[in-house]
Amino acid sequence: MKKIKYYYNTNTLRYEKLVTPFRVKLLRIFGFLSALLVSCTLVISLYTKFIPKPTDRESKLKYDAIKDNYSTLGDKVATLQQQMAELEKRDNEVYRSIFEANPLPDSARAKLQEKSKELEKVNIMTDDALSKTIMLDLNNISARVAYQENSYDAIEKLINNQENKLASIPAIQPVSNKDLTRIASGFGFRIHPIYGIPKMHNGLDFTAPQGTPIYATGDGTVAVAGEGSGTGNHVIINHGYGYETVYMHMVRIKARVGQHVKRGEVIGWVGTTGASTGPHCHYEVHINGRPVDPVYFFFNDLNAEQYDRVLKIAATGSAKSFD
Repeated sequence: MKKIKYYYNTNTLRYEKLVTPFRVKLLRIFGFLSALLVSCTLVISLYTKFIPKPTDRESKLKYDAIKDNYSTLGDKVATLQQQMAELEKRDNEVYRSIFEANPLPDSARAKLQEKSKELEKVNIMTDDALSKTIMLDLNNISARVAYQENSYDAIEKLINNQENKLASIPAIQPVSNKDLTRIASGFGFRIHPIYGIPKMHNGLDFTAPQGTPIYATGDGTVAVAGEGSGTGNHVIINHGYGYETVYMHMVRIKARVGQHVKRGEVIGWVGTTGASTGPHCHYEVHINGRPVDPVYFFFNDLNAEQYDRVLKIAATGSAKSFD
């Protein structure tokens, strides 16, 4: 049985029946429904957050596995990048320095893409973005490896050419000089024997009896073989790699222009042709067209003690040259 409520009316001084207006009932029903809706939404949200669906749980496990794999791959990529950087550094600072080759510029190599903090990046990446990032890193390393392989191929060619280069560099005396008595005038300013004035002497004078053999001091190609007003019968050999040697005042020339000669091969004989005051071989060494002191290029046929003697003889030789 429904209870009837009364209230005391102070105006009429009587107890009267309490009647709830329809508007109030409607507001109460609306408030109840609103509270129920909010409660249901909150419960569903909490349930979804803390009790995910099986498919969501599976997706999360898969995503976590991808993140772990990406982290592992990232470590491997970083290791490979470090190894590649070490190889590139060794290539520039060791291998190419040995063979006097220019280092490769960094711009020629595939550069690394700058990356921010990987963990932060992973948290906002999709599976496809993760795969693309890994592929970019691996492609980057592959490009660097390919470029480095080409560099090592070039170094291998340098190694093969180095033997030819060592054979081509002037490395012996142009005439037989076992007792080291044939160097008469050294490199530098000397009194010219004909003009009587100080003049730059761009080589060494080796005195020897006329007809003494003159040898090519390194492998090369004969560029000049003929007469000259001051040089007399002379030969110029192009050794390549910037090296050139000159042999003057021969009594007779054996070598011919265009002929390829080996170190130690006879190219002519000592004489006194041209502006010369006695039988001798005037010998010069040029590097990239510039005359240098030949005394530093006798390392193949002298031991340390003999080489030291030659240096002293060349430095204290005659104040006059023979040409």
